[in-house]
Amino acid sequence: MFKVEDLGAVVRITMQRAPVNAISTEFVAGFTQVLDCLADKTDLTVLHLRSDRKAFCAGADLAQVQSCFAMKDGADVMRQNITHFHALFDRLEALPCVTLAEIGGSALGGGFELALACDLRMASTSAKLGLPEAKLGLIPGAGGTQRLTRLCGPGIAARIILGCDVVDGATACQLGMVQWAVAPDTLAQEAEALAQRIASQSAPALQVAKRCIAQVGTLAATGFEAELNGIHSLVTTVEAQTRIQAFLAPRG
Repeated sequence: MFKVEDLGAVVRITMQRAPVNAISTEFVAGFTQVLDCLADKTDLTVLHLRSDRKAFCAGADLAQVQSCFAMKDGADVMRQNITHFHALFDRLEALPCVTLAEIGGSALGGGFELALACDLRMASTSAKLGLPEAKLGLIPGAGGTQRLTRLCGPGIAARIILGCDVVDGATACQLGMVQWAVAPDTLAQEAEALAQRIASQSAPALQVAKRCIAQVGTLAATGFEAELNGIHSLVTTVEAQTRIQAFLAPRG
């Protein structure tokens, strides 16, 4: 599910869950295990996250979400699952090393929330990014409402979340959702070069600078709690169940 390459000061993690790196409980557990294995790597300066699938990460595994509908305590199960998403994304954000997301394909819903937990995002100009959960009767409840608003301000967050806008990499860069947008055929090379350039800097200085930057827009626990409560209430609605079932239905 994950290919981990130790390149010295840079560790490259390639997501490989077919077909589109959908985030399931198994995905979260696997990613968490990868971070556990890196916890004692003292020379880690840059964690470079990428995908070898057609998508960077398509978001939450909707088949797993749908399975909650038949459970008596499905809303509680869904809330617990999203709590695990939060724990993984919070851990990724809190890493002392610099984290870089290389977004070559779609990063939607939970996939974009995963990228938002990274310090830096470089996208292909043709990549598709967004938080369109409202189309499914849900919200981006794994940090999306909070991190995107902190990053881009309430106006852009409202456009992406309330308007369900899915934008290409070039537009995402203009809006501040990513820091770089590059041609698809040069993305891998440019992301690797950026990772190596950052890794050549002073690791202690980068760590201190990252901590200082984080202090400017510290996220409040109440915002994350509101997301979890929102998911808990929405997943039980006929609206969400109908929309997700329609999305997963075979298309002729």
